[in-house]
Amino acid sequence: MTATLQIASPAKLNLFLHITGRRPDGYHELQTIFQLIDFGDTLEIASRDDGDLRLHTAVPELANDDNLILRAARALREATGCTQGADITLHKRIPMGAGLGGGSSNAASTLLGLDRLWQTQLGTERLSTLGVRLGADVPLFVKGESAWAEGIGERLTPITLPPKFFVVLCPDCHVSTRDIFSSEQLTRHTSAIKMSAFLAGQTRNDCENLVRSLYPPVDEALVWLARFGQARMTGTGASVFAGFDSEAQASAVLAQLPLHWRGFTARGLQRSQALSPS
Repeated sequence: MTATLQIASPAKLNLFLHITGRRPDGYHELQTIFQLIDFGDTLEIASRDDGDLRLHTAVPELANDDNLILRAARALREATGCTQGADITLHKRIPMGAGLGGGSSNAASTLLGLDRLWQTQLGTERLSTLGVRLGADVPLFVKGESAWAEGIGERLTPITLPPKFFVVLCPDCHVSTRDIFSSEQLTRHTSAIKMSAFLAGQTRNDCENLVRSLYPPVDEALVWLARFGQARMTGTGASVFAGFDSEAQASAVLAQLPLHWRGFTARGLQRSQALSPS
């Protein structure tokens, strides 16, 4: 019988994003808090005995051999010598280019799911080491806990965050992370902070002003959402969010969203649903 499993692939929010420097290899040093949320994609994975790796998706942009899901599967095989294959079906909900970590989350869930399905038993630390080669955010989703992050985002300290419900708006534009981080207008020398500064509200997203100037729909979404709470961009955008104390509050705000905009509500998670595949 073919072994199969289903695994969640959750999105994340950056509650703040400070860029503290630029490394010689081009990567940026940063500080952020990653908040996992109960909104995301789902992967269905079935093992194959013939060694083939196949991705099934309705998203044309991902239907190629260089997508992160297949790259993650190949990385796990190369690290372990496993000869099994897999059919991986992606049910996509996280918008692409939205700053919600969809690609990194997909890669991490692939590593977690295949490590279990193929019985390679690498565990989260070794999977995280594999994952960071695929993307700086992948270790977050492998370890599966909301966290304070430093370095390029791979140095993670789990953090207990207060319960929140979020309204997330997804403007109709695709922000290029590479273009934002390569821009000469980007703020790159914010001083490092301690947790107390976050708790006191002394944080921001260093990418936000640049993205707002380049992508008017992001600016419009932030202006609209700021009517109801502290609105902030996640990652390099395009998505923006605001946190609320109750699901009812968040739902009431979303109900007022203009019809031509996309958005959703989500609950903050301490622990990723991907750590308990079915």
